[in-house]
Amino acid sequence: MQHRVRAVLLTPNDTMLLIKRIRPGIDPYWVIVGGKIEPTDAGPEEALLREVREEIAGEAEIVSLLHTIETDDERQDFYLATIEKWSFADRTGPEFGQEGRGEYLLEEIPLTTDALDAVNLLPPDFAAVLRGAVERGEILAAR
Repeated sequence: MQHRVRAVLLTPNDTMLLIKRIRPGIDPYWVIVGGKIEPTDAGPEEALLREVREEIAGEAEIVSLLHTIETDDERQDFYLATIEKWSFADRTGPEFGQEGRGEYLLEEIPLTTDALDAVNLLPPDFAAVLRGAVERGEILAAR
């Protein structure tokens, strides 16, 4: 089973960081920063911090596990985390250099339901969970 970790990264501006993916022949979509756990990672949280360093050259602080989605072949753990500084220009993830992967754009999205409704956040199951948590004020309260 593939195990992935993702971080809802909250900034000091009460926004969250999302990566917009633009790929040929596919409508743009947004994803939460993260990726798969590697055999060299000590555990899920260490893998998540590594992914944040690779994908946005930032140092995050994990607040809590927010949600898990599990299917027959994959588990995705979504964490709530805070981040103070990042540099998308200094990212080092191997996917950024692969031909044919399309564009990756880092965007700051307000922590509002309107802002979430305006993007095609994947996976949709998690987008619904996140929207509900934002609507109930749970995300900002968790900081």
